[in-house]
Amino acid sequence: MKLEEKLVKYSQSGYLPMHMPGHKRNVELLGSSLPYEKDITEIDGFDDLHHPETILKDIEDKAKKLYGSDRSFLLVNGSTCGILTGIYSATSFGDSVLVARGCHKSVYHAIEIRNLNPIYLMPRVDQYGIDQGVFVEDVVDALNKHQDIKLIVLTSPTYEGIISNIYDVVKVAHECNIPVLVDEAHGAHLNFDSQLAKYSALESGADIVIQSLHKTLPSLTQTALLHIQGKLVEEAEVSRALSIFETSSPSYVLMSSIDNCLSLIEDKGHDLFRQYESNLQWFYNQTKELKKLVILGNRLHSFYDYGKIVILVKDTNISGLELANILRKQYKIEVEMSSIYYVIAMSSVCDSRQNFERLFDALKEIDFTLSFCSRRSLEFMSIIPQKKMNVFKAIDNLESDFCSIFDAAGKTSQEYLWVYPPGVPFIVPGEIIDIEIIKKIDEYQSVGIEIRSTYNKFPKIKCF
Repeated sequence: MKLEEKLVKYSQSGYLPMHMPGHKRNVELLGSSLPYEKDITEIDGFDDLHHPETILKDIEDKAKKLYGSDRSFLLVNGSTCGILTGIYSATSFGDSVLVARGCHKSVYHAIEIRNLNPIYLMPRVDQYGIDQGVFVEDVVDALNKHQDIKLIVLTSPTYEGIISNIYDVVKVAHECNIPVLVDEAHGAHLNFDSQLAKYSALESGADIVIQSLHKTLPSLTQTALLHIQGKLVEEAEVSRALSIFETSSPSYVLMSSIDNCLSLIEDKGHDLFRQYESNLQWFYNQTKELKKLVILGNRLHSFYDYGKIVILVKDTNISGLELANILRKQYKIEVEMSSIYYVIAMSSVCDSRQNFERLFDALKEIDFTLSFCSRRSLEFMSIIPQKKMNVFKAIDNLESDFCSIFDAAGKTSQEYLWVYPPGVPFIVPGEIIDIEIIKKIDEYQSVGIEIRSTYNKFPKIKCF
């Protein structure tokens, strides 16, 4: 029996809920717009997420079978919870870790918690500000220089769909007996795509893989999976860490969503993905006729997730932010993200051919109104600032205060600063703010690139 069916049956059973949650499934009082009648706690017969033995274990086993892992864990706190868990379980306090600089902020939070010493892999960012992923030669070089690395942490695919060669990275890492953790939050669907399955992190041999089901598969927001495989990761340690970072009161509605998603893929995944691939192929073929707008996927080949529709505007008279506004206001199309040089439109198996036709028709009309415009290419920052101390120590400094970034030369940052995109921090706590960084910030601002900071007070920054 699927979890949703059991929840419906229980809601109709007449049991008096003298337990959490406080809404007591009272739909007469609260209405039925939210699934109160299915929202329960760990009562008899519904298993325990942190010690699954029955119905929740069945869902985990379904995920394990579909993805080919040794063990799969359900996550209801998103991929953030899985990343914190994976790094925490695979390291000891003070370890050195090899980290792609463009990783999600949860990776940096794990570094803080574990007082890890990060060795950064600086991304190669192209003329559009798109992170090109991790290159195996950079990994080899870092491992040769730093003999004490205990874990490698990568992101693949990137937000823009760039897939790294995880297979070769894993091969090199395993030769050194080092586990590899891949943040595959944007790649939960890769395993089921006939063209991309071989590039998925699990197929490539990664030891710990975290996926956000809700990003690219039909599942509710916050639902994710953590997979492990191989002998370099201890299942017991992952379970222990998960009990720290995942809620002890998980939502059965969210877990039911995971169950439904996995069942859909199990039952209809083949047909859904074949249709999806056909729709994408149609879209990319059609968009080749655009004159000014360029679809990134039409310039790339393998190692790319074509479901991420990246629309380049660099050589036109509008910015990505302007294109996003036009799509929103004139065509009622809301894109995932907009940058100065591009926008991202995310697609999934739930998009019909009509959806792709609507997007194409809008782009075709917009393309006709545009003109070519030669712009100076912005050189994105590609150096790592000098480190004065580890993040852990910098965060705990009691002598910090806020000052303007333009008056902070020579000071040590206590917060993160990054441009979005590509989302790569150009300052991490414990790193020294120098005049070159300040000049780059001024350049970013002059062309309208958004700069974000930990305390959201930019251009003021907390430093000491």
